[in-house]
Amino acid sequence: MEKKTYLVTGGSGFIGSHLVETLLKNGHFVINVDNFDDFYDYKIKIKNTLESVGVTINFDFENKNLDIIKLASLVNKGNYRFYYQDIRDKEGLEKIFKNHRPDVVVHLAALAGVRPSIESPLEYQEVNIKGTMNLWEVAKDLDVCKFVIASSSSVYGNNEKIPFSEEDNVDRPISPYAATKKCVEILGHTYHHLYGMDMVQLRFFTVYGPRQRPDLAIHKFAKIIKENELVPFYGDGNTARDYTFIDDIIDGIIKSIKYVEDNTGVYEIFNLGESEVVSLHKMLSTIEEELGVKATLNKLPMQAGDVQKTNADIRKAQQKIGYAPTTNFQNGIKKFVEWFLRK
Repeated sequence: MEKKTYLVTGGSGFIGSHLVETLLKNGHFVINVDNFDDFYDYKIKIKNTLESVGVTINFDFENKNLDIIKLASLVNKGNYRFYYQDIRDKEGLEKIFKNHRPDVVVHLAALAGVRPSIESPLEYQEVNIKGTMNLWEVAKDLDVCKFVIASSSSVYGNNEKIPFSEEDNVDRPISPYAATKKCVEILGHTYHHLYGMDMVQLRFFTVYGPRQRPDLAIHKFAKIIKENELVPFYGDGNTARDYTFIDDIIDGIIKSIKYVEDNTGVYEIFNLGESEVVSLHKMLSTIEEELGVKATLNKLPMQAGDVQKTNADIRKAQQKIGYAPTTNFQNGIKKFVEWFLRK
């Protein structure tokens, strides 16, 4: 296998750390650009980073800045480089791109979360749109032309047609987060058209599994149930999601990387989902079953910005890149709970 250089933004996060781990195991050189945003505890990202590069150590936490310096000293060797870098800082990105000139950029960094985006829409615009454009602006000037970018199933809004297809109209997002992701898809096509950038944008459908962010429903519910606290239960329990296990998402990203490497003049959008719709009731009961604990519910009204249902039509990804998810929801939750109880 030919050794390549890949730049991964958000490489210390949930999805990013799994991708970094896989690319390193495949013998590639990986640059991780992450700003350790305060959206959740930075210590989690340090643990993710250490795991992704195979460093086993009892990390002695002090404070964020010192800990990140210490992290860099532990991991910056061999085929891996970590940069504590914000994508809003264009000059900082230029230095990294000039130093490494990556073969492909996998852009996963973003401000995440539907509900927080309603509170801070301008910050979401600044990070998710301007930050992404900074990457493209730097890349086009250095002739770095291949991108795989994380979009989101949230762009579909309350789409009435089930399952969701890449051909569906997505002009009606219902949260600022979803709107920023749709905007990045549109701008991506613009950069593809103007500068010949080969690009795949991936609409992820509710990703879960080991290292999942603590604010996401499955992780949050598991913690609350285990601690015998009240579970916030929004709506009537009939909202439903297409949950996608992390290993299947990583497989889809790896296959998308190969697609942009093997093709020129391409701009594609792919759904990455499981195509199995699971209701909130079913999700909760599956976690209860694996934990062996019954939840106590605090029933609350449906929250603004939340969609009723997601369901991915994955035929395009199957045909174009050979995407084939293998982990159903029951088995995925089993693997997640095993990790959750061990961590």
